[in-house]
Amino acid sequence: MKKFILLVSLALGSLGAYAQHVHGSNDHKNTEEMSPMAPMFKDQAIGNAYSKYIELKNGLVTSDALKINDAAALLVLALQDVNDGGKVLYEARMVSKAKNLEEQRKMFASLSNEMVALIKNAKLSMGTIYVDFCPMANNSTGAYWLSNEMAIANPYFGSKMPTCGSVKEKIE
Repeated sequence: MKKFILLVSLALGSLGAYAQHVHGSNDHKNTEEMSPMAPMFKDQAIGNAYSKYIELKNGLVTSDALKINDAAALLVLALQDVNDGGKVLYEARMVSKAKNLEEQRKMFASLSNEMVALIKNAKLSMGTIYVDFCPMANNSTGAYWLSNEMAIANPYFGSKMPTCGSVKEKIE
């Protein structure tokens, strides 16, 4: 009887170890495929501000009010450390003061214009940034935004038109 219990325990233990191994292997593969490499800047302050901008953009894509408000506040703080970031800082403050999602998206268009100019003048040490454009945004006058990936994730329309737009430029 002891041998039987020992064999059953070993069999169950080895199945559990196999399941954990396979699970971990799949998680690692999905993580690599799902998260593009974030660009790195020679100026760390610009890199920090850019990452907060991306958090804000992602909040607008998902229409997540809490994420948008938090990211806008963090972007304002990050931009205070950026040399010559006055125009971008002003626009970030406008987004953070906006009262609703529609206003935030409208202000994000102006913020993105200034952020594109800032990033084009910054020096990347690694990675690629995509300048995306949606012709339908901003009352059909169009609006730009920055992204870490080629796939379009539109911050101006959320779930209504999540893939409206195209990549207009690559910054390397």
